[in-house]
Amino acid sequence: MDIKALLRGHPAWLAHLESLGGFDLAFPGDLPLELLRLAVPHEDVNAVIAARPEPGSPQWWLAERCAHSLVSTMGSLDEPPPFRPLPELGPYFYVWVYLAVLPHSRRYHRERGIPEEVSWATFADLGRNMAVHRKRHGAGGLHEPRWFMLHARGLLYDLGRLQFARDRLSPSTGAALRAAGLPVGPGDPALGVHIPDFHGPLTPEACDASFERAREFFPRHFPEEEHHVMTCASWLLDDQIARYLPAGSNIVAFQRRFHLLDRIDDGDMLSFVFGGDATDLAELPRRTRLERAIADHLAAGGTWYGRIGWLPF
Repeated sequence: MDIKALLRGHPAWLAHLESLGGFDLAFPGDLPLELLRLAVPHEDVNAVIAARPEPGSPQWWLAERCAHSLVSTMGSLDEPPPFRPLPELGPYFYVWVYLAVLPHSRRYHRERGIPEEVSWATFADLGRNMAVHRKRHGAGGLHEPRWFMLHARGLLYDLGRLQFARDRLSPSTGAALRAAGLPVGPGDPALGVHIPDFHGPLTPEACDASFERAREFFPRHFPEEEHHVMTCASWLLDDQIARYLPAGSNIVAFQRRFHLLDRIDDGDMLSFVFGGDATDLAELPRRTRLERAIADHLAAGGTWYGRIGWLPF
């Protein structure tokens, strides 16, 4: 395999990787135990172990530089080029990259005083996103390899039902918030709110607890960053949903927390809700009220969108 030829379609990423030196890849001694601690699904454990890259191989070269990229930007809000899901690397390549970086991520957590239970709840999102991959594609793998870069670099934290990521306001969102009279603008620190799958009902009580934890957690562990707002970009904020669901539903209650801004692409809505059943829009299942709402809206010629929303920190 010619790794550099494979990466030529992503020139910024290739240039970044080539600018990095090697990296001392080290993996856990008791690999099955570590994978289970990371909530890797049992049916994936043997396949992950079998996919270990060999020293001196092209995959090893790439794993070294991917790991170096993560460690060299640990804690920074300046993002390196994102990892790409290249089929030629196999379904578990990036799992090994994250395993190699895990000791460095844990050290960063300790330096910041992050409680152990928060660290492991955060890192367990690796296994959760492998479960998401199987739900959506019917096979093993890691869903959106770039997503776990946030966890590995010390940016995202699991605080109960919700996850919160240290971030910067985009130009459009920052400008909209400044126009609304908030003391923020493009590039200012903010917290991104994320709603993971396989994490129980999105009840108001569970969300209240997560927001309360976030408002205590970030000033304590990142006192140098002043957060004025939290933002969320999700299909869950499409206000069309409120036409179909009861006023007291969890999703509608979640929407009402936010001041809504721009519409965005609907992103993962269909695959998030329907998984592998989302391939044929005419045959979407209608097993739940939410599934019926989504399918009926599409059948009537409607379109779903994501929305960006904000709320005060």
